[in-house]
Amino acid sequence: QSQLVESGGGLVQPGGSLRLSCAASGFTLNYYAIAWFRQAPGKEREGVSCINSSGSTNYADSVKGRFTISRDNAKNTVYLQMNSLKPEDTAVYYCARRIYSCSKSMEYSVWGQGTQVTVSS
Repeated sequence: QSQLVESGGGLVQPGGSLRLSCAASGFTLNYYAIAWFRQAPGKEREGVSCINSSGSTNYADSVKGRFTISRDNAKNTVYLQMNSLKPEDTAVYYCARRIYSCSKSMEYSVWGQGTQVTVSS
């Protein structure tokens, strides 16, 4: 059964860092793009970052220079390193799977359960 499980969320001070993990099971990452989305209360879910099957990455403008997405195929895991966190980064973060290439839409077939990130003083 294909599954994604996020972890690593928590409470952090503004300017702090967190690393989120997205662990895949039931499949290997080789042929898939993995994206991070987030949803804050009262807001629509938005794309944060994505890494495709070849390792190419993209980022939302709001996180460029602060977040880094990476993949470790040996561990079947995708990471999102989040630095210089801001209160507006507070959201539930989800990872999701799509075949081969990233998409700005939410056309991803498998989603994780989400992990809460709270940035507050």
